[in-house]
Amino acid sequence: MDKGLLIGIAGGTGSGKSTVSKEILKSIHRQNVVIIEQDSYYKDQSHLSFEERVKTNYDHPFAFDNDLLLKHLKDLLNNKPIEKPIYDFERHTRKKETITVYPKEIIILEGILILNDDEIRELCDIKIFVDTDSDVRVIRRILRDIKERGRTLDSVINQYMSTVRPAHLQFVEPTKKYADIIIPEGGYNKVAIDIIVTKINSILNR
Repeated sequence: MDKGLLIGIAGGTGSGKSTVSKEILKSIHRQNVVIIEQDSYYKDQSHLSFEERVKTNYDHPFAFDNDLLLKHLKDLLNNKPIEKPIYDFERHTRKKETITVYPKEIIILEGILILNDDEIRELCDIKIFVDTDSDVRVIRRILRDIKERGRTLDSVINQYMSTVRPAHLQFVEPTKKYADIIIPEGGYNKVAIDIIVTKINSILNR
């Protein structure tokens, strides 16, 4: 192939997108794959006070810097390295540091709203939607935000009810129609993972 293969993995918060990515990695040579998380591309909010940043709705399309993400995806697909931003979820803004990411044969892009953006969606060679029951997703989100993002239980629950659930119904769930493959119950569906890996190999071996 003369450019990278882009695989988009969408789905609600806590649906198992990362698990799907890891299962794909197990079946493909790790050195040929890079994973880009849409979460890294939340907009920089350093110009706002901390009190204003806390009010950010992270599940709304406006929260993402899709222009930068789109540019970085095109660079990677054209064999150019990028400086991927790092988002600090405790300070609610980007860190000054970045991570250098080099082009790979396979690029996995995962995020709740990657299928919501027309241009990003058009770049994807394979579009996947991970479909998991809401009760499972909310429990996973609670555990993740408390352990990894320094949140309290009350703040996670309040955020879920006020912004996450409404945004999922309005923006995330409707993008399921754009998916080439819908995976129930995340990365635990071995048949679906096998189908995806077979498809990836067939494209790479053309």
